[in-house]
Amino acid sequence: MLTGLLLLIPLLFMIVSLLMKGKQSGYVALVSSVVSLFISLCMAFTFQHDDTVQFELNYSWISSFGIHFHLGVDGISLILILLTTFLTPFIILTSLQKETDNSNVFFALILLMQAGILGAFTAMDSFLFYMSYEVALIPIYFICGLWGGENRIAVALKFFIYTLAGSLFMLVSIIYLYLQTPGNHSFEISEFYKLNLSSSQQSWIFWGFFLAFAVKIPIFPFHSWQPSTYTIAPTAGTMLLAGIMLKMGLYGLIRFVLPIAPEAVAHWNTLAILLCVCGIIYGSVIAIRQNDLKKLVAFSSIAHVGLIAAGIFSMNAQGIQGAMIQMFNHGVNAVALFFLIDLLERRSGTRLMDKFGGIASVNKRFAVVFAIVMLGSIGLPMTNGFVGEFLLLFGVYQWNMYAAMFAGLTIILGAVYMLRLYRNVFFGEISEASTSILSMSMLERIISYKLVALIILLGIFPNLLLNISAPAVNKLLNLIAHHSNLSSIL
Repeated sequence: MLTGLLLLIPLLFMIVSLLMKGKQSGYVALVSSVVSLFISLCMAFTFQHDDTVQFELNYSWISSFGIHFHLGVDGISLILILLTTFLTPFIILTSLQKETDNSNVFFALILLMQAGILGAFTAMDSFLFYMSYEVALIPIYFICGLWGGENRIAVALKFFIYTLAGSLFMLVSIIYLYLQTPGNHSFEISEFYKLNLSSSQQSWIFWGFFLAFAVKIPIFPFHSWQPSTYTIAPTAGTMLLAGIMLKMGLYGLIRFVLPIAPEAVAHWNTLAILLCVCGIIYGSVIAIRQNDLKKLVAFSSIAHVGLIAAGIFSMNAQGIQGAMIQMFNHGVNAVALFFLIDLLERRSGTRLMDKFGGIASVNKRFAVVFAIVMLGSIGLPMTNGFVGEFLLLFGVYQWNMYAAMFAGLTIILGAVYMLRLYRNVFFGEISEASTSILSMSMLERIISYKLVALIILLGIFPNLLLNISAPAVNKLLNLIAHHSNLSSIL
């Protein structure tokens, strides 16, 4: 029941939002997001900390093809549901601070995207997952194409083509797996886990899913759509992309690739982790050279998600648990950074680093907030980023010491570009652009303080998330071990 409501609420409010005008549509969307957050919290408080699938909803959808409208929640999906429902109200509140043309359509698209993302995180049927995965793509394409910045049509089209082309590989893989299931065939993900695929079959399945998810994450060298899309997208679009949407790709690796094709992952993960490490170094080095604050955070995101993907491909408990908590933490930190950069741009009319200076002398409160968010992104102990990055590096180290050494550069290089940003923007002589940041509104303070509180809370009490996902991660690892042992016997 709760899982069905989680998808139904944003769809119903989307229709209501379309009928409203001006900021009324934004308030409707905000109410919807708060209700969704309340439902997800009810799930979290009643969730049994074991490896079972809970809050199931299962109806026959297209019976002739064995397709079911099957929803469910385990510890892995619950963390991402909480991330989605927690961040969406902040994204809507940020959008309410500025005038938006055709705002009813804008906020309706946000709600449609939320429903698509939640559908992907709760789908127990692979066809339903694919449909939700694609539904989430359509709203963000229009958000970027209609409300984006310069050259938005070309950039949005490039993003759409990249993602859609990648998704076709996933669709082919899903259809192939469907045909391998016994009897009348089934699209149920749990049925895919029972298949005994040969090494060559697993390799084809691995590449089909990997190409789809590598584009969405994105993993180097499938990343070229990301910096330009993040930059031209309106702030809400960038937050949705960086904070939530890319997590669908990482979630797909955990839900599909690892348990269905473990032998292929073990065979190809050297190449996969090498690409992830290349992305870490590439994204960090390019971020150091950026003057545009939004582009800087966009390139830093490539580095952060590269480390998360490397932890997943390490195929051990520490790496996967680190990926789970860091997916949540990266979402919070990315949304917080883009929110603060948007605040700077709205007040000063620019987001170029060399236009600022001395903000710490003008607005100490804003300087402290930005510092805490920045330190969380770097992974300072006692902030949310520390535990996730530690577990990820530990997981990669268990796989290969040298890979961990290069992956660890994300911490060093991250400190370089973030501290450079902070020094240039907040210290030195007070620039003309900085004088516009004299104070923060009540709403801006509320958003900032809540995000900062979460950064500190999860830095001190990471088990709030780790305990949720641990049983499901252990079940995943047991499933991988079972398939590996079965393959060796066969």
